[in-house]
Amino acid sequence: MITMKDIVEEGHPSLRTPAEAVKFPLDEETRQLGKEMLQFLINSQDDELAEKYGLRPGVGLAATQLNINKQIFAVHVMDYDEEGYETEPIISEVMFNPRIKSHSVQQVALKEGEGCLSVNREVPGLVPRPKRIRLEYQDFEGNTYEMKLTDYLAVVTQHELDHLKGIMFYDHINAEHPWTPDKNTKLL
Repeated sequence: MITMKDIVEEGHPSLRTPAEAVKFPLDEETRQLGKEMLQFLINSQDDELAEKYGLRPGVGLAATQLNINKQIFAVHVMDYDEEGYETEPIISEVMFNPRIKSHSVQQVALKEGEGCLSVNREVPGLVPRPKRIRLEYQDFEGNTYEMKLTDYLAVVTQHELDHLKGIMFYDHINAEHPWTPDKNTKLL
């Protein structure tokens, strides 16, 4: 089971090293890694388990955050009803060799900024990212899929994809005006 002790923190060279493509068919170790990454996210969003194991809640996790140089990330984002209760996952997926095929010119940024399981501090500022992306990835069997993502889901997947390129979210923040969006960026 993956816990916070397995996640490397900023400054670790793995977070600045571009990841290598995953070869198919997957070996058992890589297959297990993908499953454990997704399970970590599910566990981290469960209040009881998160408290029991000291997990920070997360919606995405890249293999490079575990000091594993492979193009793999997991995302798990829940949907909520009008009362704020979780209903079902909007997306719960392990993606191998992901890449953006196209993206919008219009950008979005989370109004409270982004956070990261590998960054144990508040980093103030907006992180502008394309509002819409078309993402291509492979599943556990090597089948290729395309997914269209917008707004928050696009932000989450781009954050994880950046990890696979050795980019941290705060690399996108305007150092001089961290909270000022440009005319092309809508706040979420």
